[in-house]
Amino acid sequence: MRIMCFGYGKVIAAWHQQLAASRIACRFSASVRHRDKAERLSVRGVTPYLWDQGLDADGITVLRSAEIVVISAPPSPEGDVLYSNIAPILQYSTALRWLGYLSSTNVYGNHDGRWVNEDTPPNPTGERGIGRVRAEAQWCESGLPAHVFRLAGIYGVGRNQLCKLQSGRAEQLIKTGHVFNRIHEADIAQTISASIATPKPGRVYNLADDCPAPPQDVLRYAATLCGVPLPPPEDYASAALKGLAREFYLDNKRIDNRRIKTELSVELLYPDYRLGLEALWREKAV
Repeated sequence: MRIMCFGYGKVIAAWHQQLAASRIACRFSASVRHRDKAERLSVRGVTPYLWDQGLDADGITVLRSAEIVVISAPPSPEGDVLYSNIAPILQYSTALRWLGYLSSTNVYGNHDGRWVNEDTPPNPTGERGIGRVRAEAQWCESGLPAHVFRLAGIYGVGRNQLCKLQSGRAEQLIKTGHVFNRIHEADIAQTISASIATPKPGRVYNLADDCPAPPQDVLRYAATLCGVPLPPPEDYASAALKGLAREFYLDNKRIDNRRIKTELSVELLYPDYRLGLEALWREKAV
C-alpha cells in the first residue's frame, strides 16, 4: 500500500504506528516544511518530501503513484492551499483509490448543548471552522474518492489533561452547561483504516467518543489519577480567551458518532475520557 500524507502530526504518527504493528505492508511518505523534521521522520521509516509552495519533482512522482492520500494539514480561512496544489495532480492519477480529509467538529458551530450528526448543516462560529467547511466542499466536489473525518477534541500520548496538570499549564475554566466530546488518537487511526477497507467516496464521518462532558469534569478526573491538585476555578466570562480557545467555549454541542459504528464497524478503544486517561496514566504515556 503506497501512502502519501500531507502533514505528519500526532494523529498520523498514531496511524502509522498502528499500521506498523499490524504488519501491513506499506510505503509511507509525508510532506514536511522543515529539514530537521524530515530527518526525524526518516528514522521512523517515513520518506519525507519538503513542501515549499508545493512538492518538488520527486514528491510529485510519489504522489502520482500513491494509492492512499491523507490531508491532515489545516486550511486557511480562504480555503485549502493544498487542494489547489494537489487536486490537479491527483485528477490524472490511475493509482489513487482513497483520499481522506481530516476536518473538525468545529464546522457545526454552536448548538447550545444539543446533539448534532453528519446531516446537521455546518454553521461555524469562527474562521477556522469556516476554512474547514470550504475545504471539505472542495475535496468532496473534486471528483476524487474523498472521505471527510470531523474530529472532536483530540487527545493521546503527550496531548492530554494529565500532561497539562503535571506541567502546571492546566486551567479550570467554568462555563455552566458547556460540554464537548473528545477522541483518542488511536481511535482516529483505527477509523481511518476502517474507511480504507470499506471506502465510500463523498461520505462524512464524525469521530468522537460516547461521552460528551464538561471540560472541568475531565480535568478533575485527570487530577484524581495523577494526584495533582486542581487549579483554582475561573469563570469563563472573565477569562481573556483568544483564537482556538475562544472558539472552543463559544461552541457547545454533543456529537453523534453512530455512523462510524454502523457503516465502518468501529468499536471505540476509548469510548469515554475515563478509559482514555486511565490507559495513558497506566502506560505512563503522558
